[in-house]
Amino acid sequence: MNALDYAVLLSTMLGIAAFAIWRTRGRRDLSAYLKGSGNTKWFVIGLSVMATQASAVTFLSTPGQGYQDGLGFIQNYFGAPFALIVICVFFLPIYRRLNIYTAYEFLGRRFDKKTRLLGAALFLLQRGIAAGITIYAPAIVLSAVFSWRLDLTILLSGLVVIVYTVAGGSDAVTLTQKYQLGVIFAGMLAAFCVLLAKLPPWLSFSDALTVAGGMHKLHAVDFTLSLRPRYTFWSGMIGGMCLALSYFGTDQSQVQRYISGASLRDSRLGLMFNAVCKIPMQLSILVLGVMLFVFYQIQQPPIVFNQSAWKGQMQHDADHHLQALERQFIEMHVQKQQLIRDWLKAKHTAAETQARDKVLAADAAAEKLHEDAKQAIGGKANEADYVFITFILKYLPHGLIGLLVAAFFAAALSSKAAELNALASTTTVDLYRHIIHRDASDAHYVVASKCFTVFWGLVALSFALFANMVENLIQAANIVGSVFYGVPLALFLVAFFIPFVGGSEIFFSAIISQVLVIVLYFKLDISYLWYNLIGCAVCVLLSIIFRLLFGGRASPRRT
Repeated sequence: MNALDYAVLLSTMLGIAAFAIWRTRGRRDLSAYLKGSGNTKWFVIGLSVMATQASAVTFLSTPGQGYQDGLGFIQNYFGAPFALIVICVFFLPIYRRLNIYTAYEFLGRRFDKKTRLLGAALFLLQRGIAAGITIYAPAIVLSAVFSWRLDLTILLSGLVVIVYTVAGGSDAVTLTQKYQLGVIFAGMLAAFCVLLAKLPPWLSFSDALTVAGGMHKLHAVDFTLSLRPRYTFWSGMIGGMCLALSYFGTDQSQVQRYISGASLRDSRLGLMFNAVCKIPMQLSILVLGVMLFVFYQIQQPPIVFNQSAWKGQMQHDADHHLQALERQFIEMHVQKQQLIRDWLKAKHTAAETQARDKVLAADAAAEKLHEDAKQAIGGKANEADYVFITFILKYLPHGLIGLLVAAFFAAALSSKAAELNALASTTTVDLYRHIIHRDASDAHYVVASKCFTVFWGLVALSFALFANMVENLIQAANIVGSVFYGVPLALFLVAFFIPFVGGSEIFFSAIISQVLVIVLYFKLDISYLWYNLIGCAVCVLLSIIFRLLFGGRASPRRT
């Protein structure tokens, strides 16, 4: 990056934050601070919901996911549109009718205090962890690529988002997300256009798709009934639907975005905007990753994309083993490039299959060298997380590099701000106001919410400073959600649809189910998406059993 890139980066990020602070200055009313002004239109709600979920993990790591595994990851989102329809029909009208600040207030009215506190506690636990991942994810990659100090990268981005979230509350989050999402999409579109322009003249877009398909990167849907593959049609439809139901319907970071709508219609349209756009957005990012894969079959890729770690290890390569690996990798790539040209010339002839098989064999040999190099540097972070940023730095013009890096930070800040705002709201309303200080003024609770925003920001920063990721970042975020989202979903499903179950039955069922899910995660070798279904189903069934065994004739409270 040069001076122009840094100017674009700093002006973009600081300008958006400063604008949000100025527009939302002087908020003293608790409802306006926690829920927003209440006149948010559907399109802004839709963008805010999308920006809250689409963190830097999405835009930094998902292209690498497409590069590494192809389009199969899209199955993770197959159940999301159906989940959003259910939320619009059943969840949203009750939330608006009760005029709640947090989703967990509804649990308190439907069940009892301890169930409300359990729902809030589960949210605070998993979202507190996720907030650390949100800020750690881009920092670990960007610091490695740019040779920035990791701790300073984490602290700088974290402090910026804490400042404007504290200053403006929910409206500041919603306001900044509009512009941050604009920066993100502009940057991603520019990168895709540059990528296509950089393809050689002899490789048409049709030929690029042929290469991607022949090398198994366009296999988007897997109908296998096995529970072990990470992404299948069934895990995405069933487990993914449970994950989306819990995330969009019970996670305060999302609920807080759409209960601020000007009307029930605006809130519903904002959610339906995401139901329509979520899968195409994720698919477009994965297609970018697939095209990156094709690009690096033609252009010489680095032997590992985490070049900072590779160069550091090369300094200690006394026996020149790494240099030999790199030479073999380059030679193999040159050979593979020629084989790809031969394959495309043989397209639609009897020799096509044989030519493609030669390419696949060469690719397997190159991948073996790549794996040997990864083992040599001993890095724990997934190599795919470095693919997109490596392309950006090498092939994009200056200025545009700064815009893309600003897009990554914008995504991190938008989702992080929503998480901090939701964590502070839940802590203020469900813990502080409900248990500690019940009858204070709105101004007092606004100050308390700001203090809790700072507290959770520091918690997230602390987690990020000491985190050590072992998964692909986009997968790590989804795994944390899948382990903790099934049980909260059960709390709300029972509250909505099983009126004879009371607070004690669902409370103890939830504790048992959450412990079971955590144990099973470390014991079973199945797709993590199934844990959403397991946690939810076990909790619902246990609550019914407990009601039948111990409930007696007492009727549970109803809203």
